[in-house]
Amino acid sequence: MNAVAEPPLIRLRGITKTYGTGLAAFQALKGVDLDIERGDFVAIMGASGSGKSTAMNLLGCLDVPSQGDYQFRGVAVQALTRDQRARLRRRYFGFVFQGFNLLARTSAQENVELPLLYRGESAAARHAQARAALASVGLAGWEHHTPGELSGGQQQRVAIARALVTQPEVLLADEPTGNLDTQRGAEIMRLLWGLNSEHGITVVMVTHEPDMAAYAKRVVRFIDGRVESDRRNPHPAGLDAPAVIEAGAA
Repeated sequence: MNAVAEPPLIRLRGITKTYGTGLAAFQALKGVDLDIERGDFVAIMGASGSGKSTAMNLLGCLDVPSQGDYQFRGVAVQALTRDQRARLRRRYFGFVFQGFNLLARTSAQENVELPLLYRGESAAARHAQARAALASVGLAGWEHHTPGELSGGQQQRVAIARALVTQPEVLLADEPTGNLDTQRGAEIMRLLWGLNSEHGITVVMVTHEPDMAAYAKRVVRFIDGRVESDRRNPHPAGLDAPAVIEAGAA
C-alpha cells in the first residue's frame, strides 16, 4: 500500500493582492503559486516592486490576499479571523527584519523575552528561555548589554534570538543582512544555515543580495507580481561550496 505524500507546509494557489480601488488600484501580486516544504530554505529575490515583500507579509499572516488560497499546515489562512491569524502567527512564525527592531534602552535578554511576555509566560520561564535563545546564537554573556553596546551583527543575532525564543516552525527573514557589512552578513547567513540544517527550522528569506541567496537551498524570483522562476540550488554556500547565485541568473 502506497504511503500518502505529506502536503507542503505552505501552499499558495492563485494568490493576488490589490491595494487601493478604482483607477488608484495597484495589483502587487498577480496569481502566485508557491509550495514550501518543511525544512526548506528558500530565498525570495526580485527587484523593488516585484511583490517579494508583499508575499512575505502574506506568508507571515501580517496581511491577507485579495484572492486565492493560502494553506498553512492544511489550514485555509484566508478564512481565519484576525485573532486566529494572530494566534497562528505567534505559535508558528518567527520574524527577523533588516532594521533589527530592538528596544534601544532595553537589554538583549529583555528584548528576547518580549514575545514570551505577550504569551503570558512566568518571569522565571522568560529568563531561562531568553538566555538559552541568546546562547544558541552565540551571545551567552551578552544578556545585559543594550543594543547601543552591541555591533550590528550582534544586534541582528539578538533579533534572531527573539524570533527563535518561541520555537517557531518557520523563520521569515526580510533582508536580514541589509544593514550589515559583508563579513557580518556572512556570519548571519551561516547562523541561518545552521538553524535550518541542524534544527530543521524552515527559513524563508527575502534578499536582493546574490551572495546571501547562495546560502539557500532554493531561489524563487519574482517579477511584476509573479513567480518568474523557482529553482533548486544544488550547492548552497552553507555547505562551503563555491557556488554563487548571480544577480541576473534565471
